Amino acid sequence: MPANGLPQHHPGYQSGFGNEFATEAHPGALPVGQNAPQKAPLGLYTEQLSGSPFTAPRHLNRRTWTYRIRPSVMHPPFRRTDNRLIRSSPFNEVETTPSQLRWDPLPLPTTPTDWLDSLTTLAGNGDLTLHSGVAIHLYACNKSMTDRFFYTADGELLIVPQLGALKLHTELGLIAIANGEIAVLPRGIKFRVELADQEARGYVLENFGPTFRLPDLGPIGANSLANTRDFLTPVAAYDDRDNQNFEVVAKFLGNLWSTDFDHSPLDVVAWHGNYAPYKYDLNRFNCINSVSFDHPDPSIYTVLTSPSELPGTANVDFALFPPRWLVAEHTFRPPWFHRNFMNEFMGLIQGEYDAKAEGFVPGGASLHNCMSGHGPDAETFDRASRADLKPVKLEGTLAFMWETRFACRPTKFAMDTAQLQHEYFECWQSLRKNFKP
Repeated sequence: MPANGLPQHHPGYQSGFGNEFATEAHPGALPVGQNAPQKAPLGLYTEQLSGSPFTAPRHLNRRTWTYRIRPSVMHPPFRRTDNRLIRSSPFNEVETTPSQLRWDPLPLPTTPTDWLDSLTTLAGNGDLTLHSGVAIHLYACNKSMTDRFFYTADGELLIVPQLGALKLHTELGLIAIANGEIAVLPRGIKFRVELADQEARGYVLENFGPTFRLPDLGPIGANSLANTRDFLTPVAAYDDRDNQNFEVVAKFLGNLWSTDFDHSPLDVVAWHGNYAPYKYDLNRFNCINSVSFDHPDPSIYTVLTSPSELPGTANVDFALFPPRWLVAEHTFRPPWFHRNFMNEFMGLIQGEYDAKAEGFVPGGASLHNCMSGHGPDAETFDRASRADLKPVKLEGTLAFMWETRFACRPTKFAMDTAQLQHEYFECWQSLRKNFKP
């Protein structure tokens, strides 16, 4: 298996969402007809990776059988290490304001900084010990992780690059992603991040709740939004390095712990199952929109959802606002003014967002918590109110939203950083009184 990045059509990926995959980097490495033979083929060790309780319903059960050079248990005890700027529940460093918040992009580092060292928590909610809520992180790095690996036992990771391409070397294979693509790494999967470019920046959602799945389509029918065939899972690819020092950093109950391996932990030669990392090209998302008047709620743009125990109330939704046609008549076309039960974190991958004329730039972020008013800025409102409502195509834009049921509590870093736009509220203050009884 080559160590370089793989294009999307490369046979190094398997197609489908939540499929039962089977892959081997060496012929004969997978046992036939059973999971745990007395002696695994090729002198490998059998190790199951469970991503759900054993008794979860079949359609929710997630597990993968791995056949590896050494079992994961071969390491000395973990030792507590510095949390850096990573934070976790209860997210109570500072009081949470109801004010609308917006941030400029994280500056790129001037000293060598890898992905893990750059990981910075901006906000979060819920309780990871109760498997609910999320943490929202940013990264800005300029150095690859070579003999260093990371996993989180607290949740699954959704990575959204904004600048620079990444090669994610995982236990179950290699994933290459760039601007316009995402990757999801399940809870507990070890990986290292290699930079394909000199610098990289982006967003990371740590989902403490149920694993992401595709939303039900209801009246839409069987097709559209994110189609299952466009999700790609890597084939087996192993790293057989030993007799040297490898650091493995674990995030467990909100804290970072470190241990040393004398071999690479990415030594899985073959695996089969449905608990595996995957990537998705956001340009494949098939939008649904209004062709008459008004426009639907933003939930119509949901790519992935993590449900909660309350029907219709997501632990977190991942929604996308890609290039699309606007054709609705008699309609204020940008997102309307709104106060929401749910809590909305937005990021911008490329271009401009149609509800903001300035100040919201690629790599930046905004947070509008429960019942805090938000919507188009004054310039956008004025322009959209007078626009000729002919068909218009929004191009060169790619924005996303993480919408979650719990209020997102900013970290101390988020409220103290120079990237916080203290003047954000001013974008609405020039809205005029137009009332004419």
